Amino acid sequence: MLKEKHEILLKEVEEEIKSALNDERGLLSHQRRLAFSLSLGMANVIEMYFHKLDVLKQGSKINHLWFKKKKESIRDRLQKQMISPISSIEKIEEILEIAKKIEEKRDDLAYGAPSTEKILQEKINLFLELRGLIKC
Repeated sequence: MLKEKHEILLKEVEEEIKSALNDERGLLSHQRRLAFSLSLGMANVIEMYFHKLDVLKQGSKINHLWFKKKKESIRDRLQKQMISPISSIEKIEEILEIAKKIEEKRDDLAYGAPSTEKILQEKINLFLELRGLIKC
């Protein structure tokens, strides 16, 4: 994906976060959109970072579903998309840990019963932490 498309997508995610945070009805009224947006945003931030480092194979994509797996499986999936060793990626362990936490219970938030403001705020904070960790 071109950098411009990643940037457009991330702008949409950031707009959804802002809309949710500013909604007087609270975060719960944005639960499903947040679940989808944060998951999509997480995968795109990582993909952008890998493009910036020039370690992603041509045409490769990062799939949010990979982050539901055990960390070693995630590393294996990512490594198959890369031209450099995954261990050469700065802060990779922190990135994977945050990504796993964002993806954790994503389907419950997207398709299940209402959650809590606290859990949604934690997911937003994790995404913002990832954005701060990965500068691209």
